[in-house]
Amino acid sequence: MPIAPFRIAAAITAAFVLSQASAQQLLPPPGRPTAPRPPAAATAPRPPGAPIATAPSPRAASCHNGASFDHFLADLKQQAVAQGVSQRTLAETGPYLVYDQGIVNRDRGQRVFGQIFTEFAGRMAANFRMQNGQQHIKTYSAAFARAEKEYGVPPAVIAAFWGLESDFGANMGNLPTLRSLVSLAYDCRRSERFQNETIAALKVIERGDLSPPEMIGSWAGELGQTQFLPTHYFTYAVDYDGDGRRNLLHSAPDVIGSTANYIATGLKWRRGEPWLEEVRAPQNFPWDQADLTVKIPRAKLTQLGVTYPDGRPLPNDDLPASLLLPMGRTGPAFLAYANFAAYTEWNNSLIYSTTAAYLATRIAGAAPMRKPAVPVAQLQFSEMKELQGLLVRAGFDVGKVDGVLGQQSRTAVKAMQVKYGLPADSWPTADLLARMRGGPRAQAEPALMPMAR
Repeated sequence: MPIAPFRIAAAITAAFVLSQASAQQLLPPPGRPTAPRPPAAATAPRPPGAPIATAPSPRAASCHNGASFDHFLADLKQQAVAQGVSQRTLAETGPYLVYDQGIVNRDRGQRVFGQIFTEFAGRMAANFRMQNGQQHIKTYSAAFARAEKEYGVPPAVIAAFWGLESDFGANMGNLPTLRSLVSLAYDCRRSERFQNETIAALKVIERGDLSPPEMIGSWAGELGQTQFLPTHYFTYAVDYDGDGRRNLLHSAPDVIGSTANYIATGLKWRRGEPWLEEVRAPQNFPWDQADLTVKIPRAKLTQLGVTYPDGRPLPNDDLPASLLLPMGRTGPAFLAYANFAAYTEWNNSLIYSTTAAYLATRIAGAAPMRKPAVPVAQLQFSEMKELQGLLVRAGFDVGKVDGVLGQQSRTAVKAMQVKYGLPADSWPTADLLARMRGGPRAQAEPALMPMAR
């Protein structure tokens, strides 16, 4: 599902919206739609609220051999028909399959939020969201129990994603999904991906799960209370309330079962295994071993001095885990188990995935994470951009030089920390920046040039 960077922006927006309301109140159970699926019409007028087409940018046709949007759409409809979409569905959806340059502009201009983990988690894994998750588990206990039995996914894991993605249905987006999808499909930045998503959305309508007017969601085409892309909606949505539809916008049981199916089947959740635990690491820990790519048995971690935050020892077993330091060795520390991969597959932002996993532990009853003894030193935005530029000059691929610490930048930082004999915890520091400014001696050797994802 959902691995797009706009999730963080959407989550932050949801948090601000909810904070303006009474965030401590639990959200009522979602209502059920009563309107039947409207009949198709071969030449239907534009329904109330249907989008009005706007002119595409000339560069949008560059990856379609210069074809106009109308020609592109005709070809896309042929592909949909070849995959089982009927002419009836195409007629129903016709008024919604229009181009909106504003959606494309929004996609190209989306901002990246540079919050550090404790800030983001403090907002998104706040007590009210934990309590709301626990209450929803009680309210829909039968659906959660069924999902855990059938898919092996704990209720807290489902509830955490549910809360982060839409605050349990309160913030699902308000834009016509088909308009967003087809606009992004015609644009050349991710055309093939969104062509597939548009066809999948048509299949969801063809199957009878949603009608075109019901298909309202985020600007990037995600749908429902756990924000499924249409390909995931079509593949993993299940009918848990027995009404013959898979309605992830209005049916809480369908949301619960479908999210569990996606996590278990799509993200390969391992039944009965943990996902994240807060720990404490000693100052003499070999920090270069603190990495999601390094798996260490818990018995070995115990030998290295890792304990639970209250000093209790870890289980003396061979279950492998990675020491995860989202803010370096002076910030919070976690053991990330094999199931943590489901979180990074859901969203490849380390801040988001760690927050989602941490919120799930809180809903399941874990204590709040410890606050750092002293504020974690961090580079200013301009300094981080400078460091990224120096890393690029040294031969590293850091993605965009945008002042944001993404996974590629973290990998490069660790490599340079190893080179200079600094604690290799992947956290950029003033010391590392000073050494990188030092001229030729700071150049990375070819062997230290990772191609990070």
